[in-house]
Amino acid sequence: MERKEWYLEYEIVINRPGLLGDISSLLGMLSINIVTINGVDEGRRGLLILANDDDQIERLESILNTMDTIRVIKIREPKLRDRMAVRHGRYIQRDADDKKTFRFVRDELGLLVDFMAELFKMEGHKLIGIRGMPRVGKTESVVASSVCANKRWLFVSSTLLKQTIRNQLIEDEYNADNLFIIDGIVSTRRANEKHWQLVREIMRLPAVKVVEHPDIFVQNTEYTMEDFDYIIELRNNPDEEIVYDMVQKNHMFTDSDFGGFDF
Repeated sequence: MERKEWYLEYEIVINRPGLLGDISSLLGMLSINIVTINGVDEGRRGLLILANDDDQIERLESILNTMDTIRVIKIREPKLRDRMAVRHGRYIQRDADDKKTFRFVRDELGLLVDFMAELFKMEGHKLIGIRGMPRVGKTESVVASSVCANKRWLFVSSTLLKQTIRNQLIEDEYNADNLFIIDGIVSTRRANEKHWQLVREIMRLPAVKVVEHPDIFVQNTEYTMEDFDYIIELRNNPDEEIVYDMVQKNHMFTDSDFGGFDF
């Protein structure tokens, strides 16, 4: 029988010497292996563990609930957010009302890149929106995540190096293993119908698409926020407000900015 991975998180109620050793010994007696362990929040530890069957986990939970030194927070099959917490020693911040929105600051770029890389590795259609002020690191993080996920990235519209709006792809670029990056402001403010035909074709591909400035994108297209699987917010600091009139001012172009990029 294939062993199954679980995520265990507990809060330390009484922090005494040897507590981790006691829990490790308990897991050993139940023939449960520890894959990874790390602090995931102040006073909390998270563990990825391997068990032979669900009965082992039920016995483990029953015993842990009798201990007065800890309080079990979670014991479940690991989600991506759990894996990131154990790997990086902190939890990704998630919007309390909108569960598909995840928040990062610039100090967490390593965590963000790792998180997006895991999303990019998933097969099939994924539509991901990323919000943030100019020069906060949105596009660079997407590109770095693509490299980590071993994906080829393609700019459908962008301002990273030069203003780019594409009206067509070459044959080998219509590949579900590629990652397509769309700047919502560039596409909605400067593109022609040929560009939008291309965007619609890409949206139908069973591939990962990343849209920068998704709020502007949906205001001017037939797509809605419900079409997005994940929304990522990147800020310079936790208190920064993402103000779209300022973002759009930084996307002001003249027609000459696009000379030579109608390809």
